[in-house]
Amino acid sequence: MTEDDAQTWLQHHCGVSRETMVQLDAFRQMVVDENDQQNLISAATIPTFWARHIVDSAQLLQLAPSTSAGDWLDLGSGAGFPGVVIALMRELPITLVESRRRRAEFLETARVSLGLSHVRVVHQRLELMPTRPFEVVTARAFAPLPRLFEAASRFATKKTVWILPKGQSAREELESISETWHGSFHVKQSVSDPAASIIVASHVQRVDQAKRLGKS
Repeated sequence: MTEDDAQTWLQHHCGVSRETMVQLDAFRQMVVDENDQQNLISAATIPTFWARHIVDSAQLLQLAPSTSAGDWLDLGSGAGFPGVVIALMRELPITLVESRRRRAEFLETARVSLGLSHVRVVHQRLELMPTRPFEVVTARAFAPLPRLFEAASRFATKKTVWILPKGQSAREELESISETWHGSFHVKQSVSDPAASIIVASHVQRVDQAKRLGKS
């Protein structure tokens, strides 16, 4: 996908307005500028920023429930992918969790600069964050599925939708949890990278918990 193709896709497939395209480009410039100060993204991806980072994040919205109004939880938000991109495209409550101080500071600067009052940046390790339910959980390069579900399942209900970009490892990671976690799992091909996949999951439960509920 070329940069022109990426911007056309956003406008035609996501209905992104001209105003939002301007905001997305402002965010792109913020990331590129900050990348000189801290390694937010690989410098090799800057020439393909729209495809590699913005479309890669924006496509996750199409996999969320159409009625979703929040709350979203984005784990390991890093440079703001997918969390900030999602927040720019849809005004819904979203919490960005980032344990690294300088990256959390960048996310807070972006939140204020872009006027994202519906976004909350949490500079904290996930295990220290108070438990509360979220409707959608996203995580881009946060952790393999076994560790991800172990760390974040307390923020989900049976109805929570997990939208997890997994590159080329999606099916292998699903196989790795087959004996420990049950749920409805679907693998979707990435729009931005035909070789990559996205896991969409719901009704995720630990196997022993599912067995207990089945007996009750």
